[in-house]
Amino acid sequence: MRGLNLDHLHTFALVAELGGFSAAASVLGLSQPAVSLQIRQLEQRLKVRLIERVGRRATPTAAGTELLDHARRIEDQLSALTDSMQRHSDGLTGRVRLGTGATFCIYLLPSVLQRLRQRLPGLDIMVRIGNTNDILKAIEDNVLDLGFVTLPVAGRMFDVTPVLEEEFLAVLPAGDDPFAGEITPTELSRQKLILYEPGSHTRTIIDRWFAAGGIAPRPAMELGSVEAIKEMVGAGMGCAVLPSMAVQPGIRQAAIVARRLSPPLFRGRGIVVRRDKIRHRGLREIVKALEESGGFGG
Repeated sequence: MRGLNLDHLHTFALVAELGGFSAAASVLGLSQPAVSLQIRQLEQRLKVRLIERVGRRATPTAAGTELLDHARRIEDQLSALTDSMQRHSDGLTGRVRLGTGATFCIYLLPSVLQRLRQRLPGLDIMVRIGNTNDILKAIEDNVLDLGFVTLPVAGRMFDVTPVLEEEFLAVLPAGDDPFAGEITPTELSRQKLILYEPGSHTRTIIDRWFAAGGIAPRPAMELGSVEAIKEMVGAGMGCAVLPSMAVQPGIRQAAIVARRLSPPLFRGRGIVVRRDKIRHRGLREIVKALEESGGFGG
């Protein structure tokens, strides 16, 4: 389609995948009004509504959902085109395709990309949000160049670099904290629980923590967005278990407090690249920037 702005298409995909204009703006290094303008211009170009707000979350309409599938295929084709031209690059420009989870993308990736942009301003970084299994499959198929995912990762074709260990915390409504200290699975299970949707690595890790304490959790709510979970906890709807990255000082919070778990719960996060992947300068630099982010871990 003549006149279709690919940057606007990429912005739309990030808003749809992250569930918010602010989160997409942080990843792109833009202001929220700039992101909103791009979405409006794309909607005007296509003559259809693409994004609607459901509560605090931005979700794709039926047309937006269909467009998201097309956008992903277009990005894959553009990435393949860029790869075929990579041998002509001087190493200062090019494209790197990174896959990671929404939590890392919202809370840590923007600062990583900001530092990287200072070193290689000509490097184009495409970010895809997904669960660990989908990202590994995309790396295997050479649709993504690398992933920053939950460990452990199995597979002979992968080169895995552990980067950080992240602690999980119990998150409670502020002013409604019945716990004196660290919180056990038994104590937490007596509260209304708001947990991640089943099927994710994160939910599996949390379920195993409860199971080690002899508890099979029965959540009152299961949500796919860490921000939605925080808002529900802040509204007094229950308690949650979230990665510490999402509740660090300096991050805008709902009315919540965090408590340590007993026994402590951690997950490893690391970089995954195909062993046979050509490590051009752009890829080496983003691996280095992600390794430097490891100081965050608890």
